Amino acid sequence: MNCPNCKDVVLTPSMTEQGVEIDTCSRCKGIWLDRGEIFFFARKVNVVARSLGEAIKESKPTEKLSPKTQRPMSEIALFDGKLHFDYCEDTDGLWLDGGELEHLQKSQIKELRLTIDYQAKISTEPEEVFKFKKEIRVDEKKKAKIETIVKGLTPLPNLFIRSCSVLFILYALLVLVLITCVNFGLFTVSVAILIAIGIACLQFILGPWMMDLSLMVFYKMTWNPRLPAYINNFIRKTCHSQKMKYPRVGLLFDGAPQAFTYGHHPNNARIVISQGLIDLLEQDEVCAVIAHEIGHAKHWDMLVMTIAYIVPFILYYIYRTLIRIRIRGPQYAITIGSYILYIISQYIVLWLSRTREYYADRFSGEVTKNPNVLAQALVKIAYGLAGQQKVKDEKPKRTHSLEAIGALGIFDAKCAHTLAITSYSSPRAKMSGEIAKENLQGAMKWDLWNPWAKYYEILSTHPLVAKRLHYLSEQSAFLGQEPFIIFNLKKPKSYWDEFFTDLSIILLPLLAILIGIVITLPSSTTVKLGCIVIFLGIAELIKTLFSYRNSDYFPLMNIASLLKKVKVSAVRPVPCTLKGRIIGRGIPGLIWSEDFVMQDDTGIIFLDYRQPLGIWEFLFGLLSGAELQDKEATITGWYRRNPVPYVELKDLTIDNVTRTCYVYHTKLIFASLIILIGIIILLSL
Repeated sequence: MNCPNCKDVVLTPSMTEQGVEIDTCSRCKGIWLDRGEIFFFARKVNVVARSLGEAIKESKPTEKLSPKTQRPMSEIALFDGKLHFDYCEDTDGLWLDGGELEHLQKSQIKELRLTIDYQAKISTEPEEVFKFKKEIRVDEKKKAKIETIVKGLTPLPNLFIRSCSVLFILYALLVLVLITCVNFGLFTVSVAILIAIGIACLQFILGPWMMDLSLMVFYKMTWNPRLPAYINNFIRKTCHSQKMKYPRVGLLFDGAPQAFTYGHHPNNARIVISQGLIDLLEQDEVCAVIAHEIGHAKHWDMLVMTIAYIVPFILYYIYRTLIRIRIRGPQYAITIGSYILYIISQYIVLWLSRTREYYADRFSGEVTKNPNVLAQALVKIAYGLAGQQKVKDEKPKRTHSLEAIGALGIFDAKCAHTLAITSYSSPRAKMSGEIAKENLQGAMKWDLWNPWAKYYEILSTHPLVAKRLHYLSEQSAFLGQEPFIIFNLKKPKSYWDEFFTDLSIILLPLLAILIGIVITLPSSTTVKLGCIVIFLGIAELIKTLFSYRNSDYFPLMNIASLLKKVKVSAVRPVPCTLKGRIIGRGIPGLIWSEDFVMQDDTGIIFLDYRQPLGIWEFLFGLLSGAELQDKEATITGWYRRNPVPYVELKDLTIDNVTRTCYVYHTKLIFASLIILIGIIILLSL
């Protein structure tokens, strides 16, 4: 986009002190705000929205051209003429001249707070990258010179050694627990051995068949369908070159993009893809994703991850068994130790899984001879995968028999570290065309800079998408190709203050209970109980109001604008309204999935439908979910990230019928009831 004033100057991304990326002119210091971005800087969203609406009605034509459409904009005056913008009617974008921005920062306009962080350097193309691109264009003997720049591929850890080491550590922990249990007479040697061997055999033998049955019964899936010829040819050619049998292929009939693999060994692999993957991606991108899944089979990831997941499963089984039997003395320590080792083993397995993901990505780059294709596919399909398993407040039920399979998809089913599709030719067709790198850079900053991203990666089977793209870009450079994108990993500022604030809000109910106990130590039991209950209710009320902030107004925005917000988390939302089309279920193909995937003109995003009761959600997905597919929709809700970018729904409107979610209202009522109960307890004295 070119500056409306300078015309020959291209707008560049800049960070604001409010943690939002915007487009600025380096010469005149003017700024461009996409649809809805002005509300990121509003102290009171409803006040700014009211003033903006009134100003648009009284707009005056201007000769300035919109940087988005190159059509004339209109001049509008906000806050009783105190601040002047140029308004693009086609895109709802706003242009603020440099002088007006300076006036805003120096004036007494309290409704908006917008400050450019000039210390934040967010360029992802440092000086050596420009040199690198120049050499790619002019030098025929690319590889030697490129290798001097990237100094070869970043070496991945030896897959065999790391896998063996992890399995040795895991089973050493398991043997330690079993031996301890035998020595204290909790198990006999034969029982301990039978438990380990029996569960291992059942897990490995029955796991894939159980998955086969589940996919056929509960999902819209067909085995060995009539796939496009290019997919069959690619799979056949790749498997032949890798000396593998042609895998069994399943097709999920759902618009959300998805791909995963499972089985016993490379010659017994199942590869499952969704119709959305085929519809939304270009042919070479579909092949790159399939190559990633074939890479999992080639590296025996199915067997290795199944064997690895057995250890946490057995440790958890031992823990659950021990707490059911009568134990005393040192045996309590064994029970607690089993649970601690279970947690540790889980993290070890996740660490191994993330390593194997890098290898599957690299395998895809080697097979397709173009790592950039997989990189582009990863960016495009990430939101569709966000619906694999939504993160609820309550603990999910464990399904250990299939956990190893979850590590073999293109993204983590529980924690899809995602980026956005922010530029493509048509929101009603394939996501074709070159991805706008400036929008991609804005979307990826959450993964790179927000402390919550690293926390979620530790809990995930897959690395952060930004890191995967970094390795794929390196591989492209090593092969003599221009990298998909080069990251400047240096964070311009710290976001730990928001992180600790969010963490405090999450822990607030627990802190309230502890405070209530401490300050009522000399009091009677009734006073203690009443005060603790009141403090707990107040904490829940504060947490709810913080987590559903600014719920009086939901401004119209687009997905690309939401993705630029770095200061957002699962408890720090952005109220918004989106308009688009429902293209698939949250869990592709699942007949009772109550969540959805929406597509607008700038991207696709996961919609989280929540109700106070789980049965309510189940019945909605089962009875009404199918009829909402491929429909135009308007939604209001709270944009969150954990790290899946998603919108928790407040209202979903399709065909003039509005469906409302009542979680927010229920939480307010619940917190108020807790406070009331505490007051009643105190009054009973």
